[in-house]
Amino acid sequence: MTVCQTHQDRGTISGHGTDAGDSTDLSPAELEALAERAGRELEGAPAEEIMAWAFARFGRRLAVTSSMADTVMIHLAERTAPGLDVIFLDTGYHFVETIGTRDAVEQVFDVNVINVTPELTVAQQDAKYGKDLFASNPDLCCAMRKVEPLGRALQPYKAWATGVRRADNARRAGTKVVGYDRAKKLVKIAPIAAWSDDEVATYIDDHGLISNPLLADGYPSIGCEPCTSRPIDGSDPRSGRWAGRGKTECGIQL
Repeated sequence: MTVCQTHQDRGTISGHGTDAGDSTDLSPAELEALAERAGRELEGAPAEEIMAWAFARFGRRLAVTSSMADTVMIHLAERTAPGLDVIFLDTGYHFVETIGTRDAVEQVFDVNVINVTPELTVAQQDAKYGKDLFASNPDLCCAMRKVEPLGRALQPYKAWATGVRRADNARRAGTKVVGYDRAKKLVKIAPIAAWSDDEVATYIDDHGLISNPLLADGYPSIGCEPCTSRPIDGSDPRSGRWAGRGKTECGIQL
């Protein structure tokens, strides 16, 4: 794991919202109970309030993950806690535009971008599993290049905030604004879970945020280059991901 940019620790804010206080020493069962209660009480709250609650509870044990498609979550992180850790999974297969967006984020936003890489380089993976594993076994490729690196990167934290939304697809329709990930033993925060596509676009416009250029080039959902294509007009925005392979998720949100 490499750190692209480090900002000075700015400390934590005072208590805000539901059950404000230190949650870093809670057991998994206590964290799950906390998440369930907060999920109920914060449902319908503004995204800024949800993020503020998360930082008040977890401080620097909170991380944000970003695919560098848009910078909404990064902007929310910066407004909530300048210098907050933002985890980016550098799979080795990203579009050049995605890497460029990551680099721009480092220059524009006051956040600490953590560039997380898989255990194997693309060349090493090809040598061990055969060339283009993403085509022959996309689930295994995602597991090694996304799921495992994220799990490793999140180990120092107690909570992570993600930009997953209910409008993304039917599988994400039940996303809670605050929930508990039993597999990772982390509180999972989705502050923009209830936002529509139009609300995301409005937020980007209102705040003049940078976005991945591919969004304007017909790619509404952006992943690794070999597994991402433009969806057919009028189809599910995520239909361009792993098209024709019967796969809709990489696994990190499951």
